[in-house]
Amino acid sequence: MKIKKGDNVIVIAGKDKGKTGTVVRAMPATSQVVVEGVNMHKRHLKANKGTKQGGGIVEITAPVHVSNVQIVDPKTNKPTRVGIVVDTVKNTRTRVTKKSGTTLK
Repeated sequence: MKIKKGDNVIVIAGKDKGKTGTVVRAMPATSQVVVEGVNMHKRHLKANKGTKQGGGIVEITAPVHVSNVQIVDPKTNKPTRVGIVVDTVKNTRTRVTKKSGTTLK
């Protein structure tokens, strides 16, 4: 999976198509990511002494499949694919955007 926590992504499919946000959590085992402010769902909570909120309806962000998001290119601010460049001398792997060739953190 080429999308990591902290990446700026845009949703390319689904009900939130066109929305952008940062990746809060990446789940490679299920190929899903949680994007801030995208795919919001309402969760009904029972009142509990341990929680600060005394129950009610809370909005949470649900995971999105990684195929429905693309990384935003830092130069052009448009969605782009990601490639990996392997440096055999230094034994490192760096992520590179396909459109502009800029390296990602």
